[in-house]
Amino acid sequence: MSVQNRYPNQDRYINLLTDFGFKRLFGTEPNKELLIDFLNVMLPPQHTVQDVSYKNNENLGNTPLDRKAIFDIYCQSTTGERFIVELQKAKQNYFKDRSVYYATFPIQEQALKGEWNYKLSSVYTIGILDFIFDDHKEEETLLHTVELKNQKGKVFYDKLKFIYVELPKFTKTVDQLESHFEKWLFLLKHLSELEAPPSALQEVVFERLFEVSEIANFSAVEQEAYENSLKYYRDLQNVVATSREEGIEEGRQEGFEQGRQEGREESRQEGREEGRQEGREQTKIEIALSCIQQGLDTETIMAITQLSREDIEALRVG
Repeated sequence: MSVQNRYPNQDRYINLLTDFGFKRLFGTEPNKELLIDFLNVMLPPQHTVQDVSYKNNENLGNTPLDRKAIFDIYCQSTTGERFIVELQKAKQNYFKDRSVYYATFPIQEQALKGEWNYKLSSVYTIGILDFIFDDHKEEETLLHTVELKNQKGKVFYDKLKFIYVELPKFTKTVDQLESHFEKWLFLLKHLSELEAPPSALQEVVFERLFEVSEIANFSAVEQEAYENSLKYYRDLQNVVATSREEGIEEGRQEGFEQGRQEGREESRQEGREEGRQEGREQTKIEIALSCIQQGLDTETIMAITQLSREDIEALRVG
């Protein structure tokens, strides 16, 4: 049921790079045709997806560390392929390592009890990056497909793929869009800036996207959850920008100060990361409490906040 927009200065459409916006678009059963369409522009043509079913995005691993691996979107095609879709809003230490680590869970869950021949279905990790890899800054290529290859450059194993798109490299305007892939990238970056659907984006799948992304159609609790998610996203962008400016300024230090400066910077970075993590967790808790007060079920709250079932149930009784 739509409600009057509670924030008069708000954009018409959501920002898809927020946790709320990303999950609303791609993470719910009623909108899975949007996820399927998006997957098919990211995947090689021979891997076209016809249908998907959502899987529990909270990994049920064997250790507490494993159980902390919560995917943004986790789904499976009718032919068995597993897809992890992750939104990464800022650079993270060992991001590539984390991607490989996350990919091990969809592999392990395919193990069968008793007699098993080890045949696996394909696993794809798709990353939407709101930053550029340091080792790709001089390249124009924004879409990267990574596979296991041997010393001759031949694919050794074709059932494990990592596909990344570096959004900051995409700079086309709406009038310059030439493909369905480019239209998706444009919407990921600029949906919240639009006042109405442009003629270049008036396709059936995008009509649905504009419909589910219009903030005026949100319930009161959805608007509040989105505002909290948007605030976190903007705060994170400010932290990143500030860190970059400080890094440039501090990079001008020379001589014997360099060693001490590197130590201070490392401490600073650790402090920022710890503070950002605490802020993210507190924001998730506040959103979850608001959702609980409005009577939303646990599954919905998990999708919105990425909190575990146990955390949400603890908030209900606490």
